Order: sequence, then C-alpha cells, then structure tokens
Amino acid sequence: MTISFGNTAAPDDTYMDAVRVSYDTVAADYAKLVVSGGPSEVPLLTYFGSLVGADGEVLDVGCGPGRVTALLQSLGVSAFGIDLSPGMIETARRDFPGLRFEVGSMTALDLPDGELAGIVSWWSTVHLPADALTTAFAEFCRVLRPGGQLLVGFHVGTGSTHKTSGYGGHPMSLNVYRRTPEELSAVGTAAGFTVHSSFHTGLDAERPGACLFFVKPDNSVAES
Repeated sequence: MTISFGNTAAPDDTYMDAVRVSYDTVAADYAKLVVSGGPSEVPLLTYFGSLVGADGEVLDVGCGPGRVTALLQSLGVSAFGIDLSPGMIETARRDFPGLRFEVGSMTALDLPDGELAGIVSWWSTVHLPADALTTAFAEFCRVLRPGGQLLVGFHVGTGSTHKTSGYGGHPMSLNVYRRTPEELSAVGTAAGFTVHSSFHTGLDAERPGACLFFVKPDNSVAES
C-alpha cells in the first residue's frame, strides 16, 4: 500500500502501514540522531534487568535500530528485538551484528505462549490507537511466563498529534498518542498484569514521560 504523506492522519485500519513506511524512511538518520533516552534510561533499564535476572530471554518490542536491545545485552540481559519496520531491522542488524533482530508486529507476536522472562516497550506503543494498544498488551501477557516482567515507557498526557516529519526532516505520517499513567495502568490490568512500580521521566519539560513496571502474576506462587 502506498501512504500519501500530508497533514491528514492515516485512518486506523492503515496505521501499521503508516508506521512502517514512516520509520523505513527515517531509519538511517534515526540511528544517528537518537543515541540516548535521557539520564534516567540506564538506571531504569538496569532496574528492569535486576528484576528479570539472567534466566530467560527478554524482548525489546519496537526495537528500532537496536540501541536499547544492545544496552540490555550489555547489562547482562539476554535480549532480542522486533520491529514493524524492515528498514529499522536492517539498520539494527548492521550496527549490532551479534544480536538477533526480526521484523514483526507487537499486536501479533510470532512467539509461543509463556516463553519470555521479560518485555521492554521503550516508547514503542505511542503510535497505537486504543484498540491496538489493548491487543498489544494481551499479546505481551500471552508470551510472558508467570512472574514475567514488562516495562513500558510512554509519552504522558492526553490526546494525540499527527507527526509529518522528523529525524533529519524526512516526511512521516503517523499519530503520536499521549496517555496518563492511570490510563495505561488500566490497560495493563485488564490484560492480566499487576503494576508494581512507576517513574516519571522525559527528555525535557516539554516532553514528559513515564515508565510503568508490570508483572504477570504467578498464580502457582499465590496458591502455595
């Protein structure tokens, strides 16, 4: 499908195409320009790594050019990445040839039930409309094992904006959704998770963000 870049947001049934084309377009420059997630990134991911430990694999979902996947690996976490954009995956494989990266969608993960020890969604759900966000969280819960950890970073606020360019001035056409911690907590809880930690963060005062730490309850422990 051909996406027409402009000032009109893509309809909900074509948002994946819009995301894919937009990030294919900016992939090379994105990797050059986005080299840090701010001063809180390493401490938050280190905390996540301490929760997961070295037992089991962690998925960096919406991994982009692989920067966070590589950071997780450097922290002792066995991490791999998926992204909707083939261009991003090509860039990730080029820059981090020793790591595993695959093209895929967070709303339909090609993974068995209960396989993963953890999932990191580092500002990667921000382009999902409400129904797709619900589907993604259901998939996260499905592929995590009992006791598995989920870390979600996101833009804080309400409503959405339509992004028409970025990362070197390239054309883009996709929605960016802002959500409150309470809203995202409710989505996670409905999917079967429990929230156990939250942190406010962001690159600057104009771009507030937050991170929520979820766990998939281990009912066998509760029953013992």
